[in-house]
Amino acid sequence: MNPNGEMNSPNNDDPIIDLTKTWLEKAVIGLNLCPFAKSVYNGNLIRFIVSQAKSNQDLTADLKQELQILSESDPKQTETTLLIHPYVLLNFLDYNDYLGVADKLITQLELEGYLQIASFHPDYQFAGRRTDDIANFVNRSPYPMLHLLREDSVERANENHPDINSIYQNNIDTLRKLGHDGWNELGITNPASTGSNSIFPD
Repeated sequence: MNPNGEMNSPNNDDPIIDLTKTWLEKAVIGLNLCPFAKSVYNGNLIRFIVSQAKSNQDLTADLKQELQILSESDPKQTETTLLIHPYVLLNFLDYNDYLGVADKLITQLELEGYLQIASFHPDYQFAGRRTDDIANFVNRSPYPMLHLLREDSVERANENHPDINSIYQNNIDTLRKLGHDGWNELGITNPASTGSNSIFPD
């Protein structure tokens, strides 16, 4: 693992990773959208990988590899993985459908109960919310990505948090106070957003 926490990654200086780190620093950590992210990020325990996949099949191959790598890695060196895929599943509907494939892969690899996947996308839209609802930005990232997590780490974090159920509402409250103008002032661009992948009509 190198000093930036990118274990065997060929994309150490990739601008895609740089923008992803900016998003982590200014939004996820800066706005405290995830109270568990700061220690992992500052501890260089995140593996950043940019997939070159341009098809679902190629992405699945990359995902399989990263799931296996994470499952075999020492959590003291690699706690979690961000598999960024800027060239495939740009449409949020397609991405949302693919999450079922990702979950099936975990089962096929017999990693159910050990690893799980969280979802982030430039056009993320929570069920029942309009596309322009600022609450969607809780899960909006510069590029589509699959966040690979260790289940025991998630359970431990939940147990240690005084009120885990409050995080989602606190995040919405934070974003509503910030507003779209405030978000834009953070300087986080979403170059992979198409802006036209609504699940629900406006």
